[in-house]
Amino acid sequence: MKKRTLGNSNLEVSALGLGCMGMSFSYGPPKDKQEMISLLHSAVEQGITFFDTAEVYGPYINEELVGEGLAPYRDQVVIATKFGFDIDSRKQAQDKKISPKLDSRPEHIRAVADASLKRLQIETIDLFYQHRVDPAVPIEDVAGTVKELIEAGKVRHFGMSEAGAETIRRAHAVQPVTALQSEYSLWWREPETEVFPTLEELGIGFVPFSPLGRGFLTGAIDVNATFESTDLRSTLPRFSPENLKANQVFIDLLKEIAQAKNVTPAQIALAWILAQKPWIVPIPGTTKLPRLQENIAAASLELTADDLKAIDDGASALTAQGSRYPESMAQMTGR
Repeated sequence: MKKRTLGNSNLEVSALGLGCMGMSFSYGPPKDKQEMISLLHSAVEQGITFFDTAEVYGPYINEELVGEGLAPYRDQVVIATKFGFDIDSRKQAQDKKISPKLDSRPEHIRAVADASLKRLQIETIDLFYQHRVDPAVPIEDVAGTVKELIEAGKVRHFGMSEAGAETIRRAHAVQPVTALQSEYSLWWREPETEVFPTLEELGIGFVPFSPLGRGFLTGAIDVNATFESTDLRSTLPRFSPENLKANQVFIDLLKEIAQAKNVTPAQIALAWILAQKPWIVPIPGTTKLPRLQENIAAASLELTADDLKAIDDGASALTAQGSRYPESMAQMTGR
C-alpha cells in the first residue's frame, strides 16, 4: 500500500488506517477476541500500518486487544490512542446514552499515558490524541503536558480530535500538532471550511474518522435498518428511519459512479477522501475480513478529474438530514 506523511511531521503511515473501536465498543457487543486479532494480523499483512484505538473504547479492552494483536508487528506499525474522558463516568453515561465527562487535567493525561502504555504493551505511544477539547482546561496546559510526555519518551506525536481552528492554533504554538482527527465524509464536509486551511497552513495532517458515514455510505444500510440498544447509531438522529430515507440520495450518487467504474460505493467514498489532500489518512473501521479487503482496494483506486467533478457536483446539491449527535452528546462535536 502507498504511504502518506501526516503534515510536516516525519510520521509516515499507510494511506489508509484501521479504526479499531468497533471491535470492542459502540457497534454492538465486543466481537470475538481471536477473530479480531486475526483481522489485525491480516490488516498488517495487507499493508496497513496505522491503527487507531482509545482508552474509552470498552473502556480499556480495545487498547488491550490492539496491544496483544499488534505485539508481533510492533516495529512495523503506528499505534494511535487517546486521552480526555473521565472513565469513571463511562458506565453511567452509557446507561443514559450520553457522552462521559471530559477530563484533560494534566495529572489525568499523565496517568492515562502510563496506563495506555501498559495495555498496549509498548514503550512509546506513537500518536496521542486529546479525544475531545475540554473547556475546563486551557488547551495550552494540555499541549504543554503532552510536550513533557514527548520529552520523557513516552509519546512521539501530539494529536487533537474535533478541535476548532483557533484551538488548534493555540495548541500548536505550545507543542506542534501532528494530526487532527475529526469526522469527515461525503455527507459531513464541515471541516473543509475553516479547519482544512488551518491544517494546510500549519502543516498538520488530517485523519478522518467515520469516512464511510458509520457504515451508511457502504450502501448496506437502508430505511429498514434496525440497530440494537448497544449500537451507537440507535441514538444518532442521522440514523432515524425518516433521515435514513432522506439520505438515500447520497447512496444513489455513489452507486452511479461506482457502477461506471465496476467498484463499490464504499470504495468510491474512500477514494474521494484520499483525492482531497495528500495529507489525509482515513481510518475506516470494520470487524469483517471482506470489508477490510474492500477498503484496502480503495487505496489504489484512482478517480479522474471528471469522476471527482461528478461527485462534487452531485454532492453539492445534497444536504444530509439529521444531526451527527443528539443534544445529550453535544460535547462530542468538539470546539
